[in-house]
Amino acid sequence: MEIPGKSATGREEFVHTLLDDAEANAPDARAVSDSAGDYSYSRLAGLSRAFAEWLALRGVGHGDRVVVLLPSVRELVAMFYGASRSGAIFVPLNPAMKDFHLSSVLGNAEPALIVSTGPAAERLSRIASVPVHDLRRMWPEIEALAERDAPAAGAVPAVRPEDVAALIYTSGSTAAPKAVVCPHAQVTFASRAINAVLGYRPDDVVFCRFPLSWDYGLYKVLLSCLGRSELVLAGEETDLMLMERMKRTCATIVPIVPSLASMIVTLALREQGTPPPVRMFTNTGAALPASTIAALRAAFPGVRIVRQFGQTECKRISIMPPEQDEERPASVGRPLPGTTVLILDPDGRPVPAGEVGEIVVAGPHVMPGYWRAPELTARTFRRDAATGEPRLHTGDYGSLDEDGYLYFEGRRDDMFKRKGIRMSTIEIEAAAMDVPGVRTAAVLPPAEGRDLVIFVESEMAPHVVLKELAQRLEPAKVPAMCKVVPDLPLTLHGKNAREALVAMLGGSAR
Repeated sequence: MEIPGKSATGREEFVHTLLDDAEANAPDARAVSDSAGDYSYSRLAGLSRAFAEWLALRGVGHGDRVVVLLPSVRELVAMFYGASRSGAIFVPLNPAMKDFHLSSVLGNAEPALIVSTGPAAERLSRIASVPVHDLRRMWPEIEALAERDAPAAGAVPAVRPEDVAALIYTSGSTAAPKAVVCPHAQVTFASRAINAVLGYRPDDVVFCRFPLSWDYGLYKVLLSCLGRSELVLAGEETDLMLMERMKRTCATIVPIVPSLASMIVTLALREQGTPPPVRMFTNTGAALPASTIAALRAAFPGVRIVRQFGQTECKRISIMPPEQDEERPASVGRPLPGTTVLILDPDGRPVPAGEVGEIVVAGPHVMPGYWRAPELTARTFRRDAATGEPRLHTGDYGSLDEDGYLYFEGRRDDMFKRKGIRMSTIEIEAAAMDVPGVRTAAVLPPAEGRDLVIFVESEMAPHVVLKELAQRLEPAKVPAMCKVVPDLPLTLHGKNAREALVAMLGGSAR
């Protein structure tokens, strides 16, 4: 097993040295592909060096922010590693981000330059006060630099492990942008710790449907590199072509969230012939319904379905080891190697095994805070009074069993009292997804002017859903109202969009 946070030689690591090791070890192996082509590890490394030089020629260097608003294309991967080499801070943004949010993010990040393409580049040129470079025009310059024998002398400055590699803007309920500061040391430790459990291999093809602006997508770049695996960027595929692309690329590892898992199950039921050779689905976000897990196992014989739990603020908290995927079905796994999970009461004291408290995380993967948000950082990232060790107070609630396995109960906003009984939206959603015919569900807790409400994707009548829930839940936990919808609104990261659900009721979010 790899030692988390250490290279094979024990030297200090950076985002770009992960690629350098892969280039030295497997130069001709396919590193990344998209619908337009692919790069070997050698070609990817060369282009990343060229991009670092291109940045230096434009005066971009240590600590400068480089905003990239692009679909998931292989050039984006080269830019990620190239920004790392230059000491610049990589800031990937989702192309679907609206102008209002985008303006706030640009004001918060204050980039030195922006890379985008097509209409998005034109849109950015109207609202940004810094140069906006169109990928289609600049990339031939990068390729020309890559053909040179060596970069210009002094083009790449020294980088330190504590330097910031990336800013990851997370979705939230407030209008203010919130970026997690991700230094090289924490990012490389988290990557190695995750891979120590998941075990990416040179024969793996990692099929990534998610944008690289989301840490779930971006870390697939690093995990694939550690495994000398091929990363397939599939975010631009239509839903109908998803299974065909998985077959064509011989996908073996597929990161999922519940909505994508449901889509894969639907497509698999329509398919004929041999399925793609998927050996592992890795899930994050909401828990997968038992019916979806069963359908995935039926469609992909021998597949492991790995439960994970985490936050961008430390990347990953726990993983259920793949070989234990059918054990402890309610658990989200064990803490990452080299890290610690504590369950604390409101006074900061550890609670006994099996009792619920706040999930607090310590270890080398805990990020230093939020970009230019000292008050929020102080509330979330606190130092232990006795040891001075930084701890991430997640705002999530759960418990640890006597063997150290973690059980997630919900976020603070997911937990509430109704009719004198404490409950969580998570348990109500799980009960709904246990009902045959319910594809997915989302719950709004009670608030001023409304009672407990559940939304479901189904062809069933609302009263039938509520009747089924009454057979699975205590009376106080059965929602007062059920709304059946064709599709649940999701955030850019594939989570239930609570604001949109509230709007469907004509109210405001709690």
